[in-house]
Amino acid sequence: MIVFDSENKVFYLHTKKTTYAMGIYQNKILLHAYWGKRLNHPIHNDYVEALRYRPLAPVDAAPYSTDMLPLEYSTFGSADLRYPALETKYRDGAYYTRLEYADHEILSGKPGLEGLPATYCEEGDKVDTLVIHLADSLRDLHVYLSYSVFEDLDAIARSARIENRGEKMEIGRAFSASVDFVGVDDMDIIHLDGAWVRERYITRRKIVPGTQSVESRFGASSAVHNPFFAVCDSTATENVGNVYAMSLVYSGNFIAGAELGAFNGLRAYIGINPQNFNFVLEKGESFQAPEAVLVYSADGLGEMSRIYHKLYRTRLCRGKYRDIPRSVVLNSWETTYFNFDENTIIELARSAKEIGVDTMVLDDGWFSTRDTDRAGLGDWWEHPKRLPSGLGYLASEVNKIGMKFGLWFEPEMVNPDSKLFRAHPEWALHTPGRETTPTRSQITLDFSRDDVCDYIINAISSILDRANIEYIKWDMNRYMCEVGSANLPAERQGEVYHRYMLGLYHVLETLTQKYPEVLFESCSSGGGRFDPGMLYYMPQVWTSDNSDAVDRLRIQYGTSMVYPYSSMSAHVSVCPNHTQRRTTPFKMRCNVAMPGQLGFELNLGKCTPEELELSRKTIVRYRELEDVFHNGDLYRLRSPFECDMSVLQFISEDKKRVIVCIDGQRGLFNGPDEYIKLRALDPDAVYTCNGKSYYGEYLMNKGIYHQNNVEHLSIMLEFVKE
Repeated sequence: MIVFDSENKVFYLHTKKTTYAMGIYQNKILLHAYWGKRLNHPIHNDYVEALRYRPLAPVDAAPYSTDMLPLEYSTFGSADLRYPALETKYRDGAYYTRLEYADHEILSGKPGLEGLPATYCEEGDKVDTLVIHLADSLRDLHVYLSYSVFEDLDAIARSARIENRGEKMEIGRAFSASVDFVGVDDMDIIHLDGAWVRERYITRRKIVPGTQSVESRFGASSAVHNPFFAVCDSTATENVGNVYAMSLVYSGNFIAGAELGAFNGLRAYIGINPQNFNFVLEKGESFQAPEAVLVYSADGLGEMSRIYHKLYRTRLCRGKYRDIPRSVVLNSWETTYFNFDENTIIELARSAKEIGVDTMVLDDGWFSTRDTDRAGLGDWWEHPKRLPSGLGYLASEVNKIGMKFGLWFEPEMVNPDSKLFRAHPEWALHTPGRETTPTRSQITLDFSRDDVCDYIINAISSILDRANIEYIKWDMNRYMCEVGSANLPAERQGEVYHRYMLGLYHVLETLTQKYPEVLFESCSSGGGRFDPGMLYYMPQVWTSDNSDAVDRLRIQYGTSMVYPYSSMSAHVSVCPNHTQRRTTPFKMRCNVAMPGQLGFELNLGKCTPEELELSRKTIVRYRELEDVFHNGDLYRLRSPFECDMSVLQFISEDKKRVIVCIDGQRGLFNGPDEYIKLRALDPDAVYTCNGKSYYGEYLMNKGIYHQNNVEHLSIMLEFVKE
């Protein structure tokens, strides 16, 4: 619900539990007033009055300086000397932009963002959108700030559109969201960091004076940092404390952080990374910044996560596979690598069918001259020796077995050793006069070009039109360097990174709408592009190339800070693990993978009879529990970053089924006893587990007994409400 108090010039954005408020100061300056627990009465104007003048501060908003005011969308060049949300440059060399309130409108529902992924609403949703128009009359520059309020989901989606009605100018920075907090004391910042095979580890540190930020300059959101962060009370835990979070619906370069000033003022911000970003706007042109999703929780990190999970699961993911069970796959990569032919894949499908797998996925090596990973990318037609009968035949044979057929692509890359590159070297990102640095013997296609996007759409469409392919794994295995486009003039080279993302989003929108029956899965050397932008087109992501069960406890736990388990592809793989080289029990590998989108990545012909039987039982049990895992609420009871265990509790939407997953990273022989207290149960109800009955109040106040005295202990318990 959105309310405008016209007398006091205050906007109130209310969800069920939260309020976000802004005021118009001196009828022209938009100020941030409040963000927190829901308010049922008007705010006082001391959000301005409490800000007294400071010595030496320029007085450009008498009697205050904008450097002291909690600005809602700040600009560079004024007396506000903090990190700005918007930076511009004009033909006369000036950088200064001064935005003042012009008008606003309140819309029912939520408009989409042109060319960009974004959250959405459906008929019957309680969603309204406030659009505030700010203008610089001298430059005839106009900024439209959009705030879409998901009332029942306790989230606010923000974005900014910059429209130039004056002379030609440039944008050097255009953040999606910026929030100024006043009187901040003793707060932490939380973000997700890592690298290949250890993605999205949780980092928490104290906010100190100055700027603390995370960012990507890789051309993708990256495995190193994720486009999410939260600031919170230093005492905030999973279950208590104030948490203010921002998540960017974007898959390219980003920056997110907080700047703590000299007088305990904190500016939190998120948006496109300004490094190597420069966007030219001619008169009449506009620029749309990506969407940022803001979540406030008064009940700790767990409640923050549950809000993001439901919003992203139901109002970001789209299409047929948003609400229905998805495939259990056998992926060929760790089974065959490049050593396969048609008969190999058909036999793998037969063995997979016997244990209940429903989709056979052929990974790398099926196309062109792809005998190694050094050739063939970009040439999307069948390998003449491996698949002499073609993909149509192979898909048909797999279908006859009673299974679906899936295929791996890496469409954004090209090998120099390929027909495509030899025909169109200008289609690759490159800087004139410089050698292009290959990674994995491949370079990046220039998706800012329409002809490149058209080629990829046509090449993939050609394959999907002649073969019954129902699953696509869309991979992207390198980051960008020497970034330049032969298709853009010199003054627009700063637009390449963003125009690349716009091109990619166009390709994905075209293909996913053209082939709605195909389940698309995102991958980027594992989880190198696990972000909300990709979830808009593909409802699940290959979480990490590291499928080791012990390492996956941390990876999946950290990922769950923002993303639901329904988005996490998790496979049971061979041991010793192909990346980590650790050996873990087969049962633990199955249990750790089960809450995600379950799959297998091993040679079933080399499994023992006991492992095959456990695989069958795992798939049966997964189908019984997947609705709880993927549509229920998650409560994190033990963190593998803080102890030797991961304990997760899932509660079904109807609150009748509770699954508790207990997994040990290592055992402690003769260790201490402990009780694990469950959460969010009905205290007066009776829950049964393994023939025993418990009252909800006992499970929440006493808990379930546990002793972690076995190496790689893995237990999955189900409590059913009577």
